[in-house]
Amino acid sequence: MSDKIYSFPPVLPERPRVLILGSMPGGVSLEKQQYYGNPRNHFWKILFNLFHSEKIEGYEGRLEFLKQKGIALWDSIGSCYREGSLDANIQAEEPNDIAGLLSQHPTIRLIACNGTKSYQTFRKNFPEIIRGETEVLKMPSTSPIPGKYTKTFDGKVEEWKRILAYLD
Repeated sequence: MSDKIYSFPPVLPERPRVLILGSMPGGVSLEKQQYYGNPRNHFWKILFNLFHSEKIEGYEGRLEFLKQKGIALWDSIGSCYREGSLDANIQAEEPNDIAGLLSQHPTIRLIACNGTKSYQTFRKNFPEIIRGETEVLKMPSTSPIPGKYTKTFDGKVEEWKRILAYLD
């Protein structure tokens, strides 16, 4: 089995309104120590598109951009074992303390799960949140790896627009 890998700490604005949950950072992201660090991943491109913003090159600038919009980032999985970067290869996953984060940040109105694995892990470990006051949406994955429910880039942007209603 591969070495145990760990998610990053959450990125939190002062008053987050939307929490975007990935599953577990891929190999390139872990290497760079950056959320969505693989340039092939569509995450940043989709977010800039949603806000009609120019592309921001530096990672710190990207995080500041999210914070200004009221968007927090984290992962549903805190640690796991995984060969390569595919979610399908994740084993022995342990969830992050999402319930604890929500209790510390009651301004979060929406949890947007980036892809199926993030959503499945969240649902399995936090059923009380699924039935609670915070909305939970399963969003199309921003991964460049084609999956079962792969949409075009424009189709992904259209789906991701749903988060905008929670940021007003």
